[in-house]
Amino acid sequence: MIETEHPRVANGLNVVAIGGGNGLSTFLYGLKQHVSPAAGTSPEILKLSAIVTVSDDGGSSGRLRDELQMLPPGDIRNCMVALSEDSRMLSRLFGHRFRGEGDLGGHSFGNIFLAALTEMTGDFAEAVRLSSEILASKGHIFPATMADVRLAAELEDGTIIRGESKIGRIGRAIRRLYLEPEHCMPMPDALVAISDADVITIGPGSLFTSLLPPLLVEGVARAIASSRATKIFICNLMTQPGETDGFTSRKHLEVIRDHAAEIKFDYLILNNGLISPKQQSTYANEGAVQIGVHGSISESAIEGVKIIYDNLLDEGDMVRHDPAKLANAVLACAVKH
Repeated sequence: MIETEHPRVANGLNVVAIGGGNGLSTFLYGLKQHVSPAAGTSPEILKLSAIVTVSDDGGSSGRLRDELQMLPPGDIRNCMVALSEDSRMLSRLFGHRFRGEGDLGGHSFGNIFLAALTEMTGDFAEAVRLSSEILASKGHIFPATMADVRLAAELEDGTIIRGESKIGRIGRAIRRLYLEPEHCMPMPDALVAISDADVITIGPGSLFTSLLPPLLVEGVARAIASSRATKIFICNLMTQPGETDGFTSRKHLEVIRDHAAEIKFDYLILNNGLISPKQQSTYANEGAVQIGVHGSISESAIEGVKIIYDNLLDEGDMVRHDPAKLANAVLACAVKH
């Protein structure tokens, strides 16, 4: 049980979650259970906002982006589904992916729906807002920028690699990650959410392709640094083959600091639950290993950041965060700070 006597949570918390991919949508599903007027949860979240990366260039999102000159809808769609009050039929519908080899093959219904609303309104952000209303969303979703940005990386040898789908395979060789165009502006509503936040989280998610891109949007890192919020970095459970091979939790933080030095985290949340021998074997075959098992680092190992260990594992066969456990761990930090 999370104590709620702390004056900071008396009237409910404003929480901003930043990132993309499955990690962000899983986390939002857990946070949603605390959004008032949810009964029996404490502390309550008064306002929940997600600031989502828009640099995807692969799969259905990439195809729609190239064909319709719209922002990639996939990560946004996943967040809308996660925050939907009706997590069954409408959510399943938005996540439905068409079969076959034709023009619709591989597209999800939610992506097509967002594409249609974008054409009707002429505004991707308005399409996201209307879709969230239809899904009875329990939070606000903001694209990190409305600009048509592409992800680029300068490697240690000076080579430039462009495109999220390529960059996700060459993480260790990256010297610097940046957006093209570099001077892209954030959504004003996203900056307001950051300014008003009591809690700001980054992660879990792919380090180079989900977590860093929103921070590279002009003004976002500076706004986070200026916010009075408790700032929390949520580390991934496993390394990601090609992207974070051999990375420790410390290395994840160092990469964030290299690209957004002004952000000072208050907490680092790490899982200390051991995955099963079967999971170890399965993931080892894919080139992934567990991160941050208790005892692998000390609290003094990451300067200025308090490390919070907890068993955050879901009980399924896949190694995933348990949404409720992760939400509780984050909100406990907000109460303490």
